[in-house]
Amino acid sequence: MAKKNIDWENLSFGYIKTDKRYVSNYSEGKWDDGAIIEDDMITMSECACVLQYAQTIFEGLKAYTTSDGKIVLFRPDLNAERLAASARRMEMPVFPEDKFIDAVVQTVKANADYVPPYGTGATLYVRPYMFGINPVIGVKPADDFQFRVFTTPVGPYFKGGAKPITIKISDFDRAAPHGTGNIKAGLNYAMSLHAIVTAHDEGFAENMYLDAQTRTKVEETGGANFLFVTKDNKIVTPKSNSILPSITRRSLMYVAKEYLGLEVEEREVYKDELKDFAECGLCGTAAVISPVGKIYDHGDEICFPSGMEEMGPTTKKLYETLTGIQMGSIEAPEGWIKVVE
Repeated sequence: MAKKNIDWENLSFGYIKTDKRYVSNYSEGKWDDGAIIEDDMITMSECACVLQYAQTIFEGLKAYTTSDGKIVLFRPDLNAERLAASARRMEMPVFPEDKFIDAVVQTVKANADYVPPYGTGATLYVRPYMFGINPVIGVKPADDFQFRVFTTPVGPYFKGGAKPITIKISDFDRAAPHGTGNIKAGLNYAMSLHAIVTAHDEGFAENMYLDAQTRTKVEETGGANFLFVTKDNKIVTPKSNSILPSITRRSLMYVAKEYLGLEVEEREVYKDELKDFAECGLCGTAAVISPVGKIYDHGDEICFPSGMEEMGPTTKKLYETLTGIQMGSIEAPEGWIKVVE
């Protein structure tokens, strides 16, 4: 199939409508067979549960063209598992995990001519999501649901290289203890919108959220987990039951230990120890790792030794190794790469 006539090298990280998407409906206690369709519009009641009470969850992953020309997905089984966990927490029916992977593969395959060529720096972003669709006026879960998958080609998260960013410690809370911070629910991201707009207005790229209970421990940003490098080259990531279990973070921790031979640790990270780390990064699907050069804390600046010019050396090794695995130039652990055939 011929690729679309798109300026792949100059794509932004934004939405471009592709030709096909996947839809499956849940009604009377069961999911239908699902299908690939062309219509990108959704029709629902003005009183649909998703519009009234935000009963919606989602996932995000990417399809890549590897160095040998194959189209692949990176660890979609973990996205399926995480969506199932999110559904259970939000009183939604679980979309079967094998069916999830099949739906993603079908959608990518149907839009294969939108998967950017190898070497362009661009990828095909895949967004599976589910929402309550029937009318609900009393506060309760929906009875009927829709699961959908769409795709959009996106450029690299960073144009011209991954320059370290400056972030701030937020005065807002992202998630409550025993709340929904550990699932990928739309409401978590709605809560972060005012905080991120405020941060951008003040000249910062992102927020660092602290734990809501004590405001002494590092949690995450609005859309990424933290990863720190100690001065003796140990990889540390925050542990909390109110942060999202990032697939990228878990993969980076494995790469650090098994590929680079580094010591790794998942533990509570206190704000007071930020000054002692050598490097800091935000990890997630969009950019893999976004290096942080400086954290602003209410008038005080915490500057990492890695500086504001480029990724720190350990962060860079992690980034290059994981992207090499994703793009096919480095052998992947068993089960990490799903070929779209």
